[in-house]
Amino acid sequence: MQRTSVSHGTIQQSEFRAPWWAKNRHLQTIWPRFIQKQLPLNYQMERVTLPDSDFIDLAWGPKPTKTTGIVAMFHGLEGSIRSHYANDMMAALSGHGWQVVMMHFRSCSGEPNRLPRAYHSGETEDPRFFLELLSQRFPGLPKVAVGFSLGANMLLKLLGEHPAQKWLDGAVAISAPLKLGECARSINQGFSRVYQKYLLNSMKQTLKQKMSYIDYRSLLQLTPRDVDNITTFRQFDDVVTAPLHNFCDAQDYYEKCSSFHYLSAIHCPTLVLHSIDDPFMNHLIIPQEHELANAVTLELSDKGGHVGFMQGSLLRPQVWLQNRVKVFFEQFLPFGQ
Repeated sequence: MQRTSVSHGTIQQSEFRAPWWAKNRHLQTIWPRFIQKQLPLNYQMERVTLPDSDFIDLAWGPKPTKTTGIVAMFHGLEGSIRSHYANDMMAALSGHGWQVVMMHFRSCSGEPNRLPRAYHSGETEDPRFFLELLSQRFPGLPKVAVGFSLGANMLLKLLGEHPAQKWLDGAVAISAPLKLGECARSINQGFSRVYQKYLLNSMKQTLKQKMSYIDYRSLLQLTPRDVDNITTFRQFDDVVTAPLHNFCDAQDYYEKCSSFHYLSAIHCPTLVLHSIDDPFMNHLIIPQEHELANAVTLELSDKGGHVGFMQGSLLRPQVWLQNRVKVFFEQFLPFGQ
């Protein structure tokens, strides 16, 4: 499948192979979240004030003996440092010179933010502020980033928007919803609606909590009961995401914020990890090689679910993602680290 080219990126077959007990895409997706034991991790929180007087919370992983590189992490929809993938990736990457830090999107750290605006799949203003902060604090050190799901889409869009950026030397995007409209359609079908309901309930709860102390009447034509009646991502994006963030409607938001359209503009060495059986998506989101910038490599696996990629035996399961990301990032550390 791999083909060398100087004009566009490559698509490669992933080395990941699902074990006999975890070939089902839903098991791959659910096991790490509800069954797999999280790795031990100590982290420290820091609150940072944003230019608009709101805030974001940063989770700092263990400090290495000697910091030789920085890993910036971006979580998925309604995620946080408590999410299994974020906790375990930070634990796996910490040490060996890497200082790992994750930015929580607004209202995702456990405390709702102060302003009506929230976050979405294409909101790159706060992450850009965060990366500029890291550049100021750690000048001269190699910096890389890893994004999961929504955070992966955002990261790819950010890199495509700023092809000449100096914040990052490398990036990994995991299970990115490259075409948001297709993903909204796919997750509203079959068993995948379970994931949609689970995530929507969290999103609606946060919105109603903010509506109790912020006057949304000039921004949203909704009551708390109207919020309760939302049953799909597309409905939520039509009546909440779009008006809050200056999009005409859900379709306008999807078209402008899908990272698929930015893949050809990325100059930063970027690895995109995707499973064809991801239950949040469908095959239509997968780009062709000519749609990838030369710096972008897409690794496809037949199995793996959504941010799953479970390997090992049934009694000793392992997450393949952590070592794959670690190996990719090692090339950006100073020689000998």
